[in-house]
Amino acid sequence: LTLSKVLLMEDTNDKSNEGLVRTIGPAELGTNVFNLVVGAGIFVLPGIIAAQLGPAAIVAYIICGIAITLIFLCYAEIGSRITRSGGSYAYIEEAFGPFAGFVSSMLLWFGWAILSDAALLIAMIGIITIAVPELADPFWRILFMIVLFTFLAVTNIRGVKWGVKLYVFNTIAKLVPLALLVLVGIFSINYDNLVITQWPTLENIGASTLILIFAFSGAECALNASGEVKNSTKTVPRGLLLGIGSIFVLYLGLQTVAQGVLGPELANNTEAPLAAAAKETFGEWGVKMLIVGGAISIFSTLSGDVLATPRVVFASARDGNLPKFLAKVHPKYKTPYVAIIFYAILIVLIALSGTFKPLAIMASGSLLLIYAGVSLSVIKLRHRDGPPREGQFKIPGKVTIPLLSLTVIGWMLWQLTFDEAIGIIILIGVSVTMYIGRSLWIKYTEGKNDI
Repeated sequence: LTLSKVLLMEDTNDKSNEGLVRTIGPAELGTNVFNLVVGAGIFVLPGIIAAQLGPAAIVAYIICGIAITLIFLCYAEIGSRITRSGGSYAYIEEAFGPFAGFVSSMLLWFGWAILSDAALLIAMIGIITIAVPELADPFWRILFMIVLFTFLAVTNIRGVKWGVKLYVFNTIAKLVPLALLVLVGIFSINYDNLVITQWPTLENIGASTLILIFAFSGAECALNASGEVKNSTKTVPRGLLLGIGSIFVLYLGLQTVAQGVLGPELANNTEAPLAAAAKETFGEWGVKMLIVGGAISIFSTLSGDVLATPRVVFASARDGNLPKFLAKVHPKYKTPYVAIIFYAILIVLIALSGTFKPLAIMASGSLLLIYAGVSLSVIKLRHRDGPPREGQFKIPGKVTIPLLSLTVIGWMLWQLTFDEAIGIIILIGVSVTMYIGRSLWIKYTEGKNDI
């Protein structure tokens, strides 16, 4: 058989050549994209954007929508060409080799995913503590974290189908209060509050767009389970566009309702703007609904991350970049169970230590560098292997869209503070040191074996 036939056969088999079962279709992938992106941020985002732009917030949403579309068109093409587990890491490693793959995997699963999830875990406990004050006690706080992540780990170890069922349920549960706020809140809008009376400066638009781009972040993590996606040449682009499109519509609706209902007061509600809008729309019970919705939203994001991100650890270990034991597949459930357990434990430890906060600043820049790496990978693969073959997703304009994507990312990186830039450089330096140390150790052990 030719190589192309073999690759096509891998996409149609029920089991990937990694020993993982392909069960995720477009609806499940799109749901996971929605689940991973719509987290805690949306519950504070409208107030922050209004404080900077006022009624002109829609301008930042449109710019952000264009930017994220450029970035994920790159993901759609390369994700339909490379179908093994690992997502962004696998794409960069395939294009630029193991060194770039190792650094990108560190930026992805540690620099972004783990630190973000640790922050989300603490935010979730903070929300629940309003209703359950006992969680303020360190003992109950620790116990809650352990029980929660034990449940998430066990659920995902039992199989990707169980993980999919969990995040489908969670997505529906968190979508209901947000959708209700949009659908009912429309009738409470004062349209005078939506009139743009003063256009913001380019600097304010740039700062707001930087915040929004991270409100859309996390979609790429859904591709970490590429080894369990069926018919990935069609599923990846459809799932990505379905998820991102629905998120854009929801965010725009929430911003419009919050601005229309609260008017200038929205800028003064930077901690819980949607709860304030819900109070005006539904009364006191609306606040409770949004608090519950916030907790469910964070939980569903965490459950989606525990499904997707350990596949990056698994893929990196499979390729020899991390200890081999992390690439073990459960003999019964056919899931990367060691990577899942390792990931869950690390999140709890960082959240408990409280040292994650300064490191969380690095998460934003880490993700932008991953986006840049994926855009460059699209250009490299087109140059090396030619355009996508028939049946794979092909972005129009050859390398125009990847180059535009890189331009947008460069503009975003320019918005980072000095401290954030230094933090990213430190993380990259640690990754490079680890890679060099690993390479020297391999040479040393090989030399001893030769002797």
